[in-house]
Amino acid sequence: MKLKLFTFLTVTFLLISCKGQNKEETTSNQATIINETIDATVFAEKLKATANLQIVDVRTPDEFNSKHLDNAININFNSPNFQSEISKLDKMKPTFVYCLSGGRSSAAIAKMKELGFTEVYNMKGGMMKWNALGLSDKKVAQTGMTKADFDKLTNSDKKVLIDFYAEWCGPCKKMAPYLDKMATELKDKVTIIRIDVDKNEALATELKVDALPTLMLYDKNKVTWQNVGYITEEELRKKL
Repeated sequence: MKLKLFTFLTVTFLLISCKGQNKEETTSNQATIINETIDATVFAEKLKATANLQIVDVRTPDEFNSKHLDNAININFNSPNFQSEISKLDKMKPTFVYCLSGGRSSAAIAKMKELGFTEVYNMKGGMMKWNALGLSDKKVAQTGMTKADFDKLTNSDKKVLIDFYAEWCGPCKKMAPYLDKMATELKDKVTIIRIDVDKNEALATELKVDALPTLMLYDKNKVTWQNVGYITEEELRKKL
């Protein structure tokens, strides 16, 4: 009887021990995956608080050379080599990713998640939001149109519609054909001007344009209506 009891207790102990080991091993093998889009201010705070990190600027080399965050490396998202280049980074390090307005970096972190990066942060609004909030210690290089030139354009007897866009911006591309058509059809009523923010970053920063596309309707040099994001031709015509 004692032998049977001893055998039962021994087997029970071994079963409990095995279950405990499996649970501990499963827990230890489960890594917490962070793939998060955060506001520019939170992004800046995390940069200061995080050690042993890597910062990736996924804009074009020209954009990167005009201005970038300290210690950032440039891996162009639109390059055919993006995946092979991003794969060379340490996938276990906290990685901070940004672009101009957040579109390319959002696509980049989705790809990085597929590649096995464990902790990735995307800056919402990108460098446009970073600059608009005054988070940079460096001034944006004055290239393209000045504010004085811009004021001359908007100081008109006709209404002036400004379209802030970028060549890589999907909604901007979708709106471009009908904006060009309207510029011709409504030329007696309104002047439509498209401004590439990549070529006029200082102006965009001064006007606090922090998302694309951004439309601003001016009447005698004053903004009377503004829209951020895609808008249909029908809806825009109602505003004009």
